[in-house]
Amino acid sequence: MRRWGNTRGKRPTGLTRRTAAAGAACAAALAVLTAVPAEAHDPDGRTPPRWELKDSGAPEVRFRGLSAVSRDTAWLAGTQGTVLRTTDGGTSWRNVSPPGAAELQFRDIEAFDARRAVVLAIGEGEASRVYRTEDGGATWTESFRNTDAKAFYDCLTFFDHRHGLAMSDPVDGKFRILSTADGGRSWKVLPDKGMPAALDGEAGFAASGQCLVSSGPRDVWLATGGAARARVLHSADRGRTWTASDTPIPAGDPARGIFALAFRDRVHGLAVGGDYRADQSSPQAAALTGDGGATWRPAAAPVNAYRSGVAWLPHSRSAALAVGPTGTDLTRDGGRTWRTVDTGSYDTVDCTVDGGCWAAGEKGRVARLEG
Repeated sequence: MRRWGNTRGKRPTGLTRRTAAAGAACAAALAVLTAVPAEAHDPDGRTPPRWELKDSGAPEVRFRGLSAVSRDTAWLAGTQGTVLRTTDGGTSWRNVSPPGAAELQFRDIEAFDARRAVVLAIGEGEASRVYRTEDGGATWTESFRNTDAKAFYDCLTFFDHRHGLAMSDPVDGKFRILSTADGGRSWKVLPDKGMPAALDGEAGFAASGQCLVSSGPRDVWLATGGAARARVLHSADRGRTWTASDTPIPAGDPARGIFALAFRDRVHGLAVGGDYRADQSSPQAAALTGDGGATWRPAAAPVNAYRSGVAWLPHSRSAALAVGPTGTDLTRDGGRTWRTVDTGSYDTVDCTVDGGCWAAGEKGRVARLEG
């Protein structure tokens, strides 16, 4: 959505190799993660886990793109064409930015492992681009450059290591979908016959890499705002046909709507958003679905401020984190109720199957959740 940006939720990102040992580690990590309270200690006296800041070495960069591969490996993408990668749990970060990209704004990144990643630059016309690396960022290939002045790409998602989609704000009255079947090496615009008409003023937000998310081999969801109603569009065939559903999250203004989605499977999903302007309140800024996004209901106790990122905690049917410039919220009942557990500023959040949860945002901020 225009100049300032948004967008993630699933993240297959190289995390399909689930060993028994990793599963045990995840279960142990989740037991700690779901105990996060706002107070200094849990009721039973335990010290809660916390976001532990990691020095990215890039305080001038705002990181809205984040792809967590494991507790050790994560990728960041942000302003000034910046891409960073860690393979030691955030102790050190390597600048692996594509050459000549300093004028671009990277808002989404999808990493399959420590070596392969796809990053999206947002903006009008040729500012929207996709780059791909297969060697940990040592070299990059530009695999897509938008040539339509009416298109503005916001976010991307992958179903597996080969199949992925990117989305643009409406062009000629419909959201535009870009598709790859070779891991991001090449892209093609899908026909729009199966896409519902966009509402007046409707667009996506490029704020966190989470306005387009997928779960499983074929299901994908697209979040919107800016129009009279905030909607979620769903496709069960990798973006060829879509259905649209209204949500209770307020819209009606270019700054309001759904900023992030997360689905733990093809049925259960979360939506968060609000009004990104700091001087505006964000009531009813969280919703949930139990039918794949066909219907949405408001959270009984929603997040209490604008939130731009959301992620399910690994191996949990009910726990998730939502982040934004004013803090982090936790739900332990599948999104019905939320409570603030941290007041640090983050734009995006991502968790991995081995229990690693990462967050990133303004002024080079990046953190990993520690027990």
